[in-house]
Amino acid sequence: MATRLDWLVRDGDLPLLTDSAVPSAHDLARDLQMLAHHDLTFSQVLKLDRRLQKLAGASGGRLPGPEPLRIAVIGSATLDHLLPALRVVGIRHGYQLDILLGDYGQYLNDILDRQSALHAFAPDVVLIALDADHCIGAAGIVEGPDGLTQTFAGLREAWRVLADELGAHVIHQTVLPRAAALLGSNEHRLAGTPASRIRAFNTWLRVEADAAGVDLLAIDTQTGQDGLAAWHDPVLWLKARQEISPLAAQHYAELALRLVSARRGRSAKCLVLDLDNTLWGGVIGDDGLDGIAIGQGSPEGEAFLGFQRHVLALQQRGIILAVCSKNDEANAKAAFEKHPDMIVRLEHITAFVANWEDKPSNLRRIANQIGIGLDALVFVDDNPFERALVRKTLPQVRVPEMPEEAALYTDMLSRSGYFEAVTITAEDAERTALYSANAKRAQLETESTDLAGYLASLDMILEWQRVDSLALARATQLVNKTNQFNLTTRRYSEAQLSALMEDPSALVLQFRLRDRYGDNGVIAIIVARPSDEPGTLLVEAWLMSCRVLGRGVETACFEVLAAEARHRGAVMLEGYYIATPRNAMVADHYARLGFWPVDNDGAVDRTTWRYDLGQDRPPAGTIRIVPELGA
Repeated sequence: MATRLDWLVRDGDLPLLTDSAVPSAHDLARDLQMLAHHDLTFSQVLKLDRRLQKLAGASGGRLPGPEPLRIAVIGSATLDHLLPALRVVGIRHGYQLDILLGDYGQYLNDILDRQSALHAFAPDVVLIALDADHCIGAAGIVEGPDGLTQTFAGLREAWRVLADELGAHVIHQTVLPRAAALLGSNEHRLAGTPASRIRAFNTWLRVEADAAGVDLLAIDTQTGQDGLAAWHDPVLWLKARQEISPLAAQHYAELALRLVSARRGRSAKCLVLDLDNTLWGGVIGDDGLDGIAIGQGSPEGEAFLGFQRHVLALQQRGIILAVCSKNDEANAKAAFEKHPDMIVRLEHITAFVANWEDKPSNLRRIANQIGIGLDALVFVDDNPFERALVRKTLPQVRVPEMPEEAALYTDMLSRSGYFEAVTITAEDAERTALYSANAKRAQLETESTDLAGYLASLDMILEWQRVDSLALARATQLVNKTNQFNLTTRRYSEAQLSALMEDPSALVLQFRLRDRYGDNGVIAIIVARPSDEPGTLLVEAWLMSCRVLGRGVETACFEVLAAEARHRGAVMLEGYYIATPRNAMVADHYARLGFWPVDNDGAVDRTTWRYDLGQDRPPAGTIRIVPELGA
């Protein structure tokens, strides 16, 4: 029995599977983007993996669009059957994976031996998959100490090496709960059984992983939903030591790549909702306010009420809510304003678009109004025509298939994993307020014909400081999820940033922007260190939230950087730009600040820039910097 990714489309309308001709670069990029909407059978995964590798080879190793990513897969059982699915699902998430498979059962040697192929590979991500027998042993009832203390001492050191020395994002699979029960429902009453030891191991694993900043691939939770038979075949375990069934490989890869995307800022930020038969039952324009189904008293009304509770919980967690409906705006808003059983209200909605235009155009309008990319949107609509139209017109937008029964909406949206998160900060919970304020700023800008006057009217204050322990979690999150305004897209683990904070020669700055509409939170991080050339400070990371673009913030941040560099005795700043598929917007960032280009020995995707700190420069303009420079 195979698991199904039933929030995705399963049909044959995927050119990469049906067309054997070599597509143009443009068509291939489009087809790769469309892959994000499709579920695949086991045989389709294998076929598509072979075709993608062939197309990559014909293109010099690089496919158009996906970001290159190195991932090491190591563990204690047979794992090579998972690699085709990882590569294909990687494309679905926007990555072209280069995978290193560790030797069978040699994961600790690979990690601890600094001369191993793993260290030479320098992975961006390491996935550790340990089988149940390896973690708890194959014995029956075990009395006394279960050996977990010694096991976790080794794991803690392995995680430390991977994160601190390799700078890798570590993902550790929980233990598959495949042990047969000896007592049944009350298994917990007999200590030391295999099933109880697996539960104890996974409980401890969660505690230790949280403390180490390691993300878990919670296979135990998933098998609890799907059933063990969907994930594990005892015959294949005995014959080939494949603990995860090949039929579950695509779902396994999906869970792993969600964690990668969450760490790298690619999880969705905004849930866009249709209204009729999506947020309530019925058509409000025909049935009237009293005729729509929502609330207690009927199974249908309670189903939509349950979905609204889930939607509101997502909003409280930090997911932006928007409405995209074919409706008269007054009718649509009436339900939010007047229906007593509605729990999602207008104050929870950041962008509300109800008209008779096509939905792809309105989704573009919503993204522009909020100030986020189309790839940050999840569009939920009960109408299969509208879903298909959006997928075809805007393949960047994530569009889950929706079941016919509203009672299943919550489960489907949750299982899709579009809003996967690995950490939650205070600013995540305040995201809706931040973007709502941003929308108000955008409205004021459209009403103003004088840009300078508009910026001055915002009363902007840029607060800066060195990153400290209180700001470490937010700084780490921003560094690892910002992709557009990011000069190098260099990533740092929390441990690496913490080490930089302790390094007196390093400069790690954070910037917070406040204005008349509120606090934008931490919006920029700059990391700089002395270069090998005396008197030169090298900027190795500079990133900023796109929601504050166009206000002169980058110039104000530069003023702080330059002042701090001078204070340290530097006479020259040096920075570099590394081109990625998503950061073209900052290709001329250094040129705009007055840097001049340096010879790059013919490199086309990297440019180096320098700035003489002895030259005069006008102040940052309308932004007040706190604390004042030189104070």
